Amino acid sequence: MSGWLDLDEAQRQLLSLAPVMGSEDAAIEAALGRVLTADIYARRTQPPADLSAMDGYAICGEGPWKVIGESRCGAPFVGTLKTGTSVRISTGAHMPVGAESVLLQENAVRGEDSVSSTETPPIGRHIRRRGFDFSDGDPLINAGAAIGPAHIALALSGGHTKVPVRRLPKVTVIDSGDELASDPENCGPDQIPASNGAMIAAMAAPLVGKAKRIGPVGDNMAALASALVHADDCDILITSGGASVGDHDLVQDALREWGADIAFWKVAMKPGKPLMVATRQSGDRRQLVLGLPGNPVSSFVTAFLFALPAIRQCLGFANPLPLAQTRIAGQTFPAVGQRREFVRGISDGTSVITANSQDSSALASLASANCLIDRAPGAPETAKAEPVTVYSLQNGGFAGA
Repeated sequence: MSGWLDLDEAQRQLLSLAPVMGSEDAAIEAALGRVLTADIYARRTQPPADLSAMDGYAICGEGPWKVIGESRCGAPFVGTLKTGTSVRISTGAHMPVGAESVLLQENAVRGEDSVSSTETPPIGRHIRRRGFDFSDGDPLINAGAAIGPAHIALALSGGHTKVPVRRLPKVTVIDSGDELASDPENCGPDQIPASNGAMIAAMAAPLVGKAKRIGPVGDNMAALASALVHADDCDILITSGGASVGDHDLVQDALREWGADIAFWKVAMKPGKPLMVATRQSGDRRQLVLGLPGNPVSSFVTAFLFALPAIRQCLGFANPLPLAQTRIAGQTFPAVGQRREFVRGISDGTSVITANSQDSSALASLASANCLIDRAPGAPETAKAEPVTVYSLQNGGFAGA
């Protein structure tokens, strides 16, 4: 396999070529999944005062306690508790000045204007002290973190409406091939519906939003050159089809004419051997180009293992590659040839079996799969119940930032 890269080296080279996006401010409520470019510090103290952790009575001293008012969320008691007094209090309400602890509702015996209990809670019981979560100036979220739902709540609680995050890369996807029909409802007998571009754009959407779609583009230099003009403003260009070196595979030549430099092509993997990675310098910006195979399953697998990691690298993710998991073989897996194989699999979370068909054009088996089974080159037969490595196809199968 002279000239072929193994997958790990190909991914390493790919990530080294991916341009890291600059920073921009984003509304925190719209920043889900975005990567922080700077540390975030609290601008306020949480909680801002001593609060009750339970429903009941804020008390001072020994009981019984005269009930002299109420403290509820948004309407704290105004005044000071003295020994032998209390106020009715709600969870999350401000503790009155002078209150020593909270008598739980279920342990309270209420009289007409007093409350008693057989046991006085110790001082400090059921109180959330001011600043126990964080104080003004405390670090909240570190740079490099991918914003999750809890981060959104934390940033808002810390007084932030905007946060600095990596800019979303502009992604353009080109479908190429004379056999592709743009309208699946009007597809001739010598055509197939163009579907790879829509599939790749959908895979990228959770990371970048809407990708720009071009095509399908015919297998001729003029059509490809015209399409590439419309990709001038992208950060990542992903093509599907035509990246090999057959008589009608013109994408590499068109990319060279466009100004791209081919970094590598041919990776020792199955499916997806004819994978191409290139870069193009456009002013002070480096564009990354991925030429994926035209067979739909090959296009999906290479997008999963290369295009999505490249996008995550651009976004600043600390762990851009898919996360490997272990499952138990639910059947015997045959020995592997010289290329690393990625087998469509169906897992119940514990064991895994192969999908019905492994042909690189079989979309039905791809749609039924929920993982890829990673088979090392030259691996011997794997018996049923032995461990195997898989990559989940849910959420892109990556570990996060």
